[in-house]
Amino acid sequence: MKLNYYPETDSLYIDLSEQISVESREVSDGVLLDYDADGNLVGIDIDNASAKVDIQKLTVSKLPASVETLAG
Repeated sequence: MKLNYYPETDSLYIDLSEQISVESREVSDGVLLDYDADGNLVGIDIDNASAKVDIQKLTVSKLPASVETLAG
């Protein structure tokens, strides 16, 4: 899973899978869910992210994985 914030558009994209998105559905104002060809959720796109989520803080708890931080 990857979280990508794009300050130029104030959007946050959460990649849940390496699969390619073929369909998007808006579930609320500016929140889109992306699905692959089999109907599996592969990503979440949040427009105007700074108004909808706290992008200044990320808490990871009890995940059975390592956490990587990439300079952007």
